[in-house]
Amino acid sequence: MVVLSPLAYPGYNWLTMAVSELSAAGAPSEVVANQLNALFGPCSVVCSTLVFIASRNSSVKTFRAGITLFTLMEWICTAGYEMFPWVSGVDICFQNIMHLVVTAAVVILSLLSLILLAISAEKILRAWAIAALIAMVLGPIGTALLPPSVFGLFERFSTFSAVVFNAVLGIYLYKGKLDKVVLK
Repeated sequence: MVVLSPLAYPGYNWLTMAVSELSAAGAPSEVVANQLNALFGPCSVVCSTLVFIASRNSSVKTFRAGITLFTLMEWICTAGYEMFPWVSGVDICFQNIMHLVVTAAVVILSLLSLILLAISAEKILRAWAIAALIAMVLGPIGTALLPPSVFGLFERFSTFSAVVFNAVLGIYLYKGKLDKVVLK
């Protein structure tokens, strides 16, 4: 979606604009973005939920808590952004406020889950959690400290960090290695 939707959005600049602008209500690329995203949200929820189910018997409470918060974040992300897409061209409206509330919940849950998983996972998954955590923190730091001409670039650090980490968890689950990622 992030690669193809800009083709349907004349003037879209990925360096200065948020990913949410591509699927925003009223955006020229809204229909294409929603079609391309049709499987992403449900698949990310299914993946994280299956990881949650597989890890619920872990004896390490910190690991279970991290996976639980990550799964909750995926559910809130998918449902929240579907219910409250950004309204393009409008600064303040109920829908945009709710979009920001969803974003705050997603960021807080992502940070907490990645911290817990960085503490409790074995070294390879810990490295992935730390990398995702660093990328997630670099996003708001970059958007706050650097000029608006690179806002979109740093916003993508935060956006893609959870997506990549979810894929990593899915690979661990698929390969049957999820039971080996917890410190004993």
